[in-house]
Amino acid sequence: MRNPRALRERLLAWFKAEARDLPFRGTTDPYAVWVSEIILQQTRVDQGTPYFNRFVAAFPTVQALAAAPEETVLKLWEGLGYYSRARNLHAAARMVCEQHGGRFPETAAQLRMLPGVGPYTAAAVASIAFGERVAVLDGNVKRVLARLFALDDCIDDPATERELWRLAQTLVPPRNPGDFNQAMMELGARVCTPRAPACMACPAASECRAHAEGREAELPVRKPKAGTPLHEIVTAVIERDGRYLVGRRPHGGMLGGLWEFPGGKVEKGEDHALALARECREELGVEVRVGGLVACVRHAYTHFRIVMSVYRCAITGGEPAALAHTELRWVAPADFDTLAFPKANHKFLPLLRGDAERD
Repeated sequence: MRNPRALRERLLAWFKAEARDLPFRGTTDPYAVWVSEIILQQTRVDQGTPYFNRFVAAFPTVQALAAAPEETVLKLWEGLGYYSRARNLHAAARMVCEQHGGRFPETAAQLRMLPGVGPYTAAAVASIAFGERVAVLDGNVKRVLARLFALDDCIDDPATERELWRLAQTLVPPRNPGDFNQAMMELGARVCTPRAPACMACPAASECRAHAEGREAELPVRKPKAGTPLHEIVTAVIERDGRYLVGRRPHGGMLGGLWEFPGGKVEKGEDHALALARECREELGVEVRVGGLVACVRHAYTHFRIVMSVYRCAITGGEPAALAHTELRWVAPADFDTLAFPKANHKFLPLLRGDAERD
């Protein structure tokens, strides 16, 4: 790069004039910065901003978050996905209060000791809240750097990522490192976009090798995406005295800590009735009679898709036990809103509420 100093000055001036007005911008409060960065992992800004507002309204301080029940935290997170983020956020808040007297560590190296805080989040909080001269590297920044320096290597390779971290660090100014890091992320989100980058409006265009060579559309180089697998799921709606049986998922796995209706994957060669009877036996220790179809739900996760067939079931033998869940509970439809459910379950909950209203 011919003139890193000029790049910094142009980028900071552009950010000052053009940055989006977001509720977590313009603050050096480490708690607000940290919460926003965790929420915006794997989440678009427009989707994450309402969650940020609700989250800090419910838990205005790290002490308030640490003192909250986990189920309350998960309920506020409901719909955002990647629920380990919420559990780690809660655990980290408790660590800050119990081990650091309620004060956040002030360096990226120290912040990385908190649950759920990786290199990017640690650098973002350290630079924005505490002014540490450390670079950030998220997907947007990777793309900007790959074009600025015309990198031909695949940015998904570990060696290339290490080089991107090095390049990012060389650009961070000694003053206002947090603003510069936010400017790089904003540039990637709004100008240096994956498709059709707006080079004519880019404050870094004069320093961009890809632009000079007419190669913006070619870069960055990425690994081809694999096909998204589709899983067939069956789910049991078991009712007793106007209440439905739900179980809480173990904390260690996907959707940990959330409540769900019993069920699971259909194995090769199984029909739905056999699969659901097997799942209820394995998860609950009961025999069931599979009845009518309630709903067929389609839902996409990041790495796979599901088709969930939901059936009414009646217990014909045994008493439900939490064999695959940490807890079972019989819940009235009016109380569904007190529990955090996966998004896929939310797609058929209104049908069960409707049944209760008609009764």
